[in-house]
Amino acid sequence: MTADTVRVRFAPSPTGFFHVGGARTALYNWLYARREGGRFILRIEDTDRTRYDPQALPDLLEGLRWLGLWWDEGPEVGGRYGPYYQSDRAHLYREYAEQLVAEGKAYRCYCTPERLEALREEQRAAKLPVGYDRRCRHLTRAQIADYEAQGIAPVIRLAIPTEGATEFDDLLRGHITVENKQLDDLVLLKSDGFPTYHLANVVDDHLMCITHIMRGEEWISSVPKHVLLYAALGWPMPVQLHLPTILDPSGKGKLSKRKKKLPDGREMLTLIHEFRQAGYLPEAMVNYLALVGWSYDGQTEFFGRDELVKHFGLERINKSPASFSYEKLEHMNATYIRELGDNDLAGRLLQVFLRQGLTTDFVTVLRFVPLIKERIKTLQDAVPLLDFYFAERLEYDPALLIGKRMDRESTIRALRAAEGILASLESFREEAIEDALRSAPAELGLKVGDFFGCIRVACTGKTVAPPLFGTLSIIGQKRVVQRIREALGRLEAL
Repeated sequence: MTADTVRVRFAPSPTGFFHVGGARTALYNWLYARREGGRFILRIEDTDRTRYDPQALPDLLEGLRWLGLWWDEGPEVGGRYGPYYQSDRAHLYREYAEQLVAEGKAYRCYCTPERLEALREEQRAAKLPVGYDRRCRHLTRAQIADYEAQGIAPVIRLAIPTEGATEFDDLLRGHITVENKQLDDLVLLKSDGFPTYHLANVVDDHLMCITHIMRGEEWISSVPKHVLLYAALGWPMPVQLHLPTILDPSGKGKLSKRKKKLPDGREMLTLIHEFRQAGYLPEAMVNYLALVGWSYDGQTEFFGRDELVKHFGLERINKSPASFSYEKLEHMNATYIRELGDNDLAGRLLQVFLRQGLTTDFVTVLRFVPLIKERIKTLQDAVPLLDFYFAERLEYDPALLIGKRMDRESTIRALRAAEGILASLESFREEAIEDALRSAPAELGLKVGDFFGCIRVACTGKTVAPPLFGTLSIIGQKRVVQRIREALGRLEAL
């Protein structure tokens, strides 16, 4: 590994399902690594045991794989800087925390949670800044021995300078200065021996040779503490870049995991597995997420994965918050669907149907593809569009069979004529069906739309369905004739 090799990391905490905000962060890190010929590292920051969710990790890994963001080092892959689960690295964090204590750069704090909460309450009541009062920073040896004798398990805190200022540069936001008096003596090691985010993050980024840290802007307030921690350990600090917040479509609030409604009444999707279940293509998700905070020339919107890698640059990331547009994503997804080859689309749709418990086969789905390809915006749209194919018996209001310019008797006459024509066909191919039915409306004195409309409802249960002749061919002659007879029975019972 050369000194100038770009090494970036995505380091999620498995406390919840994989969110689009995390996916955007992972994507930008992945794109930059690929653009620069570097390495993309996946590290699992699982030291928060109180919030740990055992379902979150498989959801995360599957989401990254679905998006095609394969990691070069990390879980299931390994690497020279492992282990890549922080829970397996606890001994390292204790070692460096103890080193800082021995050097006088950190100290043990024996304050109880009750004492700290009472302190915060007093500070709030007095309208003072809320923070630790450094009571344990200058304990005598006798005081420390007394606390130890009581069996109190201490935390270890970093001794933040009380004067001066801490400065750092952010690639996106420029030079930032923070007065040290605004900073708290942050906890490095908790009383249970687990590290805080701050210590584990800094230790792992150094030991894993991370060169660039790209994460959400909510972490900017932590950077001054990390600057001081890097300095205390004598380590150089990686390049910092904090990404813009993703806002909801209104542009007024953060796109959170809490569910909200879109103007059309649909629920906002925020988790990657929700987008997958809703039938979005990973190609469209990657393309769209890349544009939520980054642009190439302000005009180009569609990028293949290789094009994104070629054009992606940190200098084109926007520091302003970016709104998430479901409308734009849906349009982009529909475009990607139309550009898929029929075999490719059929394979993806087949998996959707099977996950829904709808038994079918590749050949049947492939026959439907040309009929619905221009009509669907997501893969999931195909399910309500084609559910009639899977039904043993259609459920619909018999009144739908009767067209605007028809009555019960004319509809019965039309369906009987259609039944006779379709039952007698030797070939049930689309062209043969169309040739046989085209002349019937005129012979019956009916409008073409009314005639075909009642056949459509009889065979699909819908007034709007894929093109009729192709649909009838796929349903099959026996089932079509049976459904028309069932429709006649319903009409006669009216």
